[in-house]
Amino acid sequence: MEKVNAIIEAIAQDKNISIKSAKEAFKTALINTAKRLEGRECNFEIVEDKEKDAIHIYKVLTVVNDDSALLELKPHSHISVSKASEYGEVEEGDEVRVEFFLEDYGRTGSSNLYQELEYHLQRQVEQELFESYKKKVGTVVAGVVTRIDEDDNTYVEIGELKGVLTMRNRIKGERFKVGDTIKALLKYVKVDKKYGMFLELTRTAPKFLELLMTKEVPEIEDGDVEIVASARIPGERAKVALTTKRPNIDPVGAAVGSGGVRINAVSKELNGENIDCIEYSPVPEVYISRALAPAVVRSVRILSNKEGDKRAVVDISSDQKAKAIGKSGINIRLASMLTKYAIEINDVEGVTVSSEEQEEKITKTNDLSALENLFK
Repeated sequence: MEKVNAIIEAIAQDKNISIKSAKEAFKTALINTAKRLEGRECNFEIVEDKEKDAIHIYKVLTVVNDDSALLELKPHSHISVSKASEYGEVEEGDEVRVEFFLEDYGRTGSSNLYQELEYHLQRQVEQELFESYKKKVGTVVAGVVTRIDEDDNTYVEIGELKGVLTMRNRIKGERFKVGDTIKALLKYVKVDKKYGMFLELTRTAPKFLELLMTKEVPEIEDGDVEIVASARIPGERAKVALTTKRPNIDPVGAAVGSGGVRINAVSKELNGENIDCIEYSPVPEVYISRALAPAVVRSVRILSNKEGDKRAVVDISSDQKAKAIGKSGINIRLASMLTKYAIEINDVEGVTVSSEEQEEKITKTNDLSALENLFK
């Protein structure tokens, strides 16, 4: 078979696959075609002649004694010593290679080759698609909604494949309709016998929030600000811990943006999810107290045990307790998820005054003193 490379290049271009994949499919198709024509128990080898740009198919036969039972049991894969001697000096156990000419089978041979080639090319196309999308796992992809089934699963067209956004991977309260363009995190590529290859999508993973913030905040994308951790209760609230090695950059201010424009853009994409940005601290007590914002805590005690469980007891006054816990416990749950500490609230007597309230009180006191001095 001559001018093979030109044929393979044309196939690769037509199927939009690599030349290497096209060549592999072509060789596999040749061997399988030969087996269909000669017998499945036959062994074949492909030899490339690069100088002549040709491919040769050889039938591999094992040499056995003239009286061996294998000559009757497996005639397509064995040859007697006497017959094999035509190809040179041989002995029992050697292998001889006899060239196989597909052209000898006429239309039957070409028809079988076409079927095999189509099948194996399709497998190569699917394999390359699988590998290309596998590299995109963990990134944000965008596509157009094409269908919503009776179970409320959303089907999204993404490039050559279909993505599936199940109800459990969808943010609470959001609804899509056919024609909508949506963004989602590519969770993994899946191959199903019934549905073929498809993409599993999610909009509920903390990673999705982090990637949206990376795209929206240049300081994060450039590496000047780093997202240390994030926690979400999708559709309700999220917390993100940020840090920076640049003393002239406020990581929280950079993430929020002027007038909240950056964080609001991310929140809008997440169906109005409230996002709290806090500055990370390597000191656990400080980190936990910041994670419980907007509550103001009195003190934090870190407890540990031999099993490695991380626990923290937070002293907090009664006026701040509701803020620390949050509606339905959402604030303390997110703080625990963010810091990886099991947080316990301990009530203490008194009223805690925030730094803003203290500043306001000082200002009012100063103003009052000025008035008193004026009328003396």
